[in-house]
Amino acid sequence: MPNFVAVVTGPTATGKTKLGVELAKALNGEVVGADSMQIYKGMDIGTAKPTQEEMQGIPHHMVGIVSPEEEYSVSRYVEDASRCVDDILARGKLPILVGGTGLYIESLLSGRDFAASPGDTGVRQRLNEEYDRIGGEEMRRRLSEFDPDAAARLHANDKKRIVRAIEVWELTGKTITKHDAETKALPPRYPSRRIALTFEDREDLYARIDRRVDLMYEAGLADEVQRLLAMGLRKGSTAMQAIGYKEVLRALENGGRAEDAREDICRESRRYAKRQLSWLGRDPELKWIRWGKNPDFPEGLRISTAFLEAAEV
Repeated sequence: MPNFVAVVTGPTATGKTKLGVELAKALNGEVVGADSMQIYKGMDIGTAKPTQEEMQGIPHHMVGIVSPEEEYSVSRYVEDASRCVDDILARGKLPILVGGTGLYIESLLSGRDFAASPGDTGVRQRLNEEYDRIGGEEMRRRLSEFDPDAAARLHANDKKRIVRAIEVWELTGKTITKHDAETKALPPRYPSRRIALTFEDREDLYARIDRRVDLMYEAGLADEVQRLLAMGLRKGSTAMQAIGYKEVLRALENGGRAEDAREDICRESRRYAKRQLSWLGRDPELKWIRWGKNPDFPEGLRISTAFLEAAEV
């Protein structure tokens, strides 16, 4: 029976979906999505959500599970995804976490306690209103009275984190600095073996990203954005901040065509890939698979399978 979680991660457009499926087929596994935008229903093309054909009959959890009108958080992801992982393990199968949202992956594996979820207490709403009324500098000054370390780290314009830090203090009597330190000191909830995909040559990665954007347009990205707007999805919603969607929306608002956003989407996707690589560069335990000009999935499967089968966790 598996006693660990396998991870397939890496920047966008590196073949995570395909390798994850191949590993699941080879190792009696099921896929748990780790993409902060693929969790939304109806957002299929712009998020490169795996199709039924690409899934090849392998169960995929945490994909297309919530309405795009909902505000989904990392804490909620940890709660939902951990139930999936626990169930897969209980059935004697291998959970394979597949995606490029590093914070989701790290938080799930660590079992991070997000403390004092506000629920319906109204504390967060009150603090948000206070921030809007008195400003970030005054809110940060208030934070400095009980958590000077957090106040020093945060910019006055970082409303979300300042409000969260004060909220945690009010609800728990514990500073966010102390809470984070205690969480990091805990052993991980799930032992893991982590694989990351990239390309030897960064330009090959960028070319693959550009090709993916072309394919999204061919598949109907513009129509997907229009459909979401027709559903009443707000411009400021979390879902509409996804790369691809916000650029098309901006082009349409400026009186242009969806096609006018193509270069912007390519550029933002490359920038996102850089950020993903920077995040992954912090992890010394990653098993990197670096593709040549194109992904070699049979070789990637061989390397990944050997790596996972050698796990002693």
